[in-house]
Amino acid sequence: MTQLENFVQNGKKIIGVAANYKSLVKILQKPIPETPNIFLKPTTSYITEKQKIIIPQGFSVNEEVELGVIIGKNGKFITESQAMNHVGGYCVALDMTATCRMKEARSKGGSWTLGKGFDTACPVSRFIPKSAIEDPHNNLNLWCKVNGELRQNGNTNDLIFSIPKLISFISQYITLENNDLIITGSPPGMGPVYPGDIIEGGIDNIINIKYSVSN
Repeated sequence: MTQLENFVQNGKKIIGVAANYKSLVKILQKPIPETPNIFLKPTTSYITEKQKIIIPQGFSVNEEVELGVIIGKNGKFITESQAMNHVGGYCVALDMTATCRMKEARSKGGSWTLGKGFDTACPVSRFIPKSAIEDPHNNLNLWCKVNGELRQNGNTNDLIFSIPKLISFISQYITLENNDLIITGSPPGMGPVYPGDIIEGGIDNIINIKYSVSN
């Protein structure tokens, strides 16, 4: 348990999942994906509460609140039926996204690395024990406010790919290791943030986070 509580210091990788909420895909008028679209953030993008989100010079950045899954057992070629045995716990994460870089990457077929992986692009909550969330797919409500105004209010029952599906899919290609973090996608409503803004987020009745934005 102690090791997993220090997942930020001990984790080797952060794996993100793009467009994993049915309601978001509907708004974007895109087809439901057949397989997860994953990307990586470097562990240097981690920050914890009391640290500030720093927007790089010239960047336009959105907030995206997500459920994070912390791996507690190494695995490769994990089956869906065994996947939850590899979950050690959870967190709330903000997938800070440089929309300016993402727009350029999508239009030119370029890399998402700068758009998703700049320093401070992965603020997280403290570790949530696995026992605190009996079923991560059943009525788990994620929300995010900016300067007190509610922006995102989604539920994990809207996920396209479940946690077992994500773990199994990822592990076919990338070995999952203790303290790795999978951020499972963001519900709709994300929007721009600016220096001086206060971002709050959380899971109803479980945990809240609060971060300030700077430059």
